[in-house]
Amino acid sequence: MSRLGTPHLLGPDGLPLFSLRDINRLPVSAKEGIYRALIPVPIYDRLGIDSGDLRGRDGRSKVKFICPPGLGVTRVEVRMDPEDRDCVFFVEIADTPYGQIELSFCLINDPAAPRFDIDVDPSGRENSFGTLRRNVPEEVGAMNHGLSPNQVRAGLKMFSPFFAQFERFVDALGIDTIVAEPLSYNNALRYEKYGFDYITGKQLMLWIDREFRPGGTLFRSLDGSTPFRRQGS
Repeated sequence: MSRLGTPHLLGPDGLPLFSLRDINRLPVSAKEGIYRALIPVPIYDRLGIDSGDLRGRDGRSKVKFICPPGLGVTRVEVRMDPEDRDCVFFVEIADTPYGQIELSFCLINDPAAPRFDIDVDPSGRENSFGTLRRNVPEEVGAMNHGLSPNQVRAGLKMFSPFFAQFERFVDALGIDTIVAEPLSYNNALRYEKYGFDYITGKQLMLWIDREFRPGGTLFRSLDGSTPFRRQGS
């Protein structure tokens, strides 16, 4: 019996599947049928998607699966319109060399919320989440709108139902460990709430937590010298 009591995932031939690579070897209809389990159930109602054919009320497909044979990586993209710049739901997962599943990336955007172009510089060039170049005016706007670092839009508050489904999916493969690499401090805190611990970086997180308290080095840097150094921001 699996950790969560989930029945083991079987292929069309009745043989058990143990990894994304195993799933990706299956015929397209079979593997896409399995990967539907990653889409948060509330998304279907929110976007008016038929859970059978994955089409919207306009008759167009709203879901794209990228799960190439021979690779242990999968991406699921859900858009209101296939031509939209942003996904409403996006997840990328991967096998690890140690028999785990990596949650590489997950986004759940509110398509009706204002967009802030923090993912490109003022010239429109992609900026790798601000690691190459920054778009400070857009970052300030996003912060003032209550967004966390790396958010271009407000979310739909669906990570909890997604993660519950994701845990069952991983459990059905007979895998007991999910790994994730947070992009920022706030992502790490979110993952902690879902039971993640640290392989590396815990001492840094403890240092950040300590130094943001009154009297700490980071607390003293909240001197108002930039929009990002305001106390309580």
